[in-house]
Amino acid sequence: MSDEVLTFEELTVDFSVGGTTHRAVDGVSFGVRPGEVLAVVGESGSGKSVTALAALGLLPSNAAVGGRISFGGDDVLSMSRGELTALRGGRIAMIFQDPVGALDPVFTIGSQLVEMVRAHQPSLSRGEARERALELLRMVEIPESRFKYYPHQLSGGQCQRVMIAIAVACDPELLIADEPTTALDVTVQQEVLDVLLAMRSKISGAIMIITHDMGVVADVADRVVVMRKGSVVETAEVHALFDRPAEPYTQALLDAVPRGGIRETVEIPSAEGPLALSVEDLVVEYRGRRGKTVLAVDHVSLELKPGEFTGLVGESGSGKSTIGKSVLGLAPITSGEVRVAGQALTSASSSDLRKTRARIGVVFQNPTGSLNPRATIGQSVGEPLAVHRGVRGGELRGRVEELLDSVELPRGWAGRYPHELSGGQRQRVSIARAISLDPDLLIADEPTSALDVSVQATVLELLRSIQDRLHFACLFISHDLAVVDQVCERVAVMSQGKLVEQGDRESVLRSPQDPYTIRLLEAAPVPDPREQARRRGLRLAG
Repeated sequence: MSDEVLTFEELTVDFSVGGTTHRAVDGVSFGVRPGEVLAVVGESGSGKSVTALAALGLLPSNAAVGGRISFGGDDVLSMSRGELTALRGGRIAMIFQDPVGALDPVFTIGSQLVEMVRAHQPSLSRGEARERALELLRMVEIPESRFKYYPHQLSGGQCQRVMIAIAVACDPELLIADEPTTALDVTVQQEVLDVLLAMRSKISGAIMIITHDMGVVADVADRVVVMRKGSVVETAEVHALFDRPAEPYTQALLDAVPRGGIRETVEIPSAEGPLALSVEDLVVEYRGRRGKTVLAVDHVSLELKPGEFTGLVGESGSGKSTIGKSVLGLAPITSGEVRVAGQALTSASSSDLRKTRARIGVVFQNPTGSLNPRATIGQSVGEPLAVHRGVRGGELRGRVEELLDSVELPRGWAGRYPHELSGGQRQRVSIARAISLDPDLLIADEPTSALDVSVQATVLELLRSIQDRLHFACLFISHDLAVVDQVCERVAVMSQGKLVEQGDRESVLRSPQDPYTIRLLEAAPVPDPREQARRRGLRLAG
């Protein structure tokens, strides 16, 4: 292992919580070679992020680390605080999953870049450090005019580029990227990965990328380490892993990846009565700073039949979530009309609005944020029944148990709190709450974007099976075209507030007409290293 930049040998990490010891990493051994991109993949809780944090000495005080971690021949676990400080940022840099959370909100991005440069190169003057910071912004294709911008003034993709610039400021030998593209749009994700690979060639360093997205693995990785329950189950070159996975768990991960074009088109039987959702010439405007008006939705019209799954796709800022919020009454309707099961929302009385909203269920992107942390699972699931139907006592408990059954959660978990569940389990709770009133319409806003592929596949299968039973219509808002292809019958594509294309799934995703739809499809990563290499070659040639 002497030729490896970073080496883990029989690494163990134990966390002490409430007097009980929990093993998060159990005997992990692998290495990162100079100049390569090594992908570490696995589900949440597999130990991949804990392993990376151990290499930087960033684990909390209740963690006990055993085994050996070597970087450039030096034993990381025996380093002093000063030696670790010099290691971080100088020789090993890390890009975190949430760039907005990782950047300091009260300082400009320029000042944060200058701080990083001067911390590891104190001999530079402030002017020289500023020039280096501007050079780094140019390297990640951020305009110099953004130097004095604060993090909240940048998009998620731009914030991630800034994090990459900070990470490579001192030309590190190893760059650790922890889920760097999770929840980013496919086009932004492509740009971030392109910047990462460009940085590798400029700093001649290695990259260890931690991800659960097998499309990202196929796009950028040279080798892959697969982790499960704190242990390494397989290590292989990327082509060998995708062509001939040796372990059943690796095969299961690959099987769980959403793929386009494998589901048969399902005809939705015509139903009598009003449309589940009708949006007619909708305009949504927000009043910005200094009286400036921001047009979020620009004369959009779409329809959902009863029992129909329609995917609404587009990049961040395209207006797709704003349409969902308009239906829920959470965004102002400047003009146009929104009807739910025939009821116009703009002209409805307060009493009619209350009744109409009881016919709408909603599943948000982040179940941790949408569930009340002080309420038990049973209280969260039962609240709509108590508020809208007046259900109480034993009847409410029985109905909550039935709803937990429907989302395949144990009835005994009704007394648990959200923090005691995994992300996928919390999303199941959100679905149970959303269907508690037997809705005519379900709004699902990016319900699987931050979930592991296997958990994502389970949640999508659950959502479809419940829909088959309850026959509600669903407006499925997403930026993941493979997921939309997997669950939706119709697709509507939005760009800059406008609806640029809509139709049945086959026509939109197989024979797109609008250039923006074509660009979205070309940017979506596929779990095939050869196809990703072909696409990257064409992109670089163009």
